[in-house]
Amino acid sequence: MEIRQIIEAIKAYDTIIIHRHVRPDPDAIGSQSGLKELIRHSFPDKKVYAVGMEEPSLLFLARMDEMEDTVYNNALVIVCDTANAARIDDNRYNLGAKLIKIDHHPNVDEYGDIRWVNTDASSVSEMIYELYENGKENGFQMNDQVALLLYAGIVGDTGRFMFPNTSKKTFQYAAELVSYNFDRPAFYKELYSVDDKISRMSGYILQQFKLLPTGLCTIKLTEEILKKFHVTPDESSQLVHVISNVKGIKAWVFFIEEEEQIRVRLRSKGPVINEIAAKYNGGGHPLASGATVYTWEEADEMIKELNEACLSFGK
Repeated sequence: MEIRQIIEAIKAYDTIIIHRHVRPDPDAIGSQSGLKELIRHSFPDKKVYAVGMEEPSLLFLARMDEMEDTVYNNALVIVCDTANAARIDDNRYNLGAKLIKIDHHPNVDEYGDIRWVNTDASSVSEMIYELYENGKENGFQMNDQVALLLYAGIVGDTGRFMFPNTSKKTFQYAAELVSYNFDRPAFYKELYSVDDKISRMSGYILQQFKLLPTGLCTIKLTEEILKKFHVTPDESSQLVHVISNVKGIKAWVFFIEEEEQIRVRLRSKGPVINEIAAKYNGGGHPLASGATVYTWEEADEMIKELNEACLSFGK
């Protein structure tokens, strides 16, 4: 079983380096840093690192480590919450002695020497808690900081337990995690606090979004609009759920213009969108995906496919 192989690998290596995907969300940070702190707390003699670009809005959860390439010599490398190798943050992930993939996205890119992929899991943070449960007899120990990080990841990827990926197991694990001593109100305050510029842009989006008869909603944020509100493409990720409660919406797509590409964020309440995302340099979950296009004409072609998906889904 993959979990047993991962536990044995963690016990066997003295240096462990943990990666996750670019432009991290709470589950990416929660699972990566939660696993790091779990291993450090359980095995104090091991050297454990978490690497990648930092996300300013999530610095309250964890900071990343910086290291020389030589640290990868004879190291175990674990990649969390990343379906495709191309999206792994920090391309040194292949420099280690062994590579492990832990993910809950469809296993399209089968990288790694050991792959634990569970598409039924709400989040990779949920999977890390399961790893802890299976590793107790091998010395794995939970503490308050690990509990906070894993709880953060679960909350983030389930939309505060509202998304359909939330299962009985998700609630059971969350219940165990909240028994530890961390400040939940403070966590929620940090996670959902936004700058005034984000609130102002939310108002713009609520005025400008287009809801098509099929139930597809589209938002186009050009470089000009982003500059007007002083919002960066990375910060725009905080806006993806602004229109989620609009009556009649089946799926929605955000196009965010950058200097050399147009970033695409896709969400759905039913129509499968990850297959469409895969056609446009992306992928993800059936109801939450990302992609990249390079012209507004290509964006319009994507809108046509999404519109057909919503039409086929019915009412």
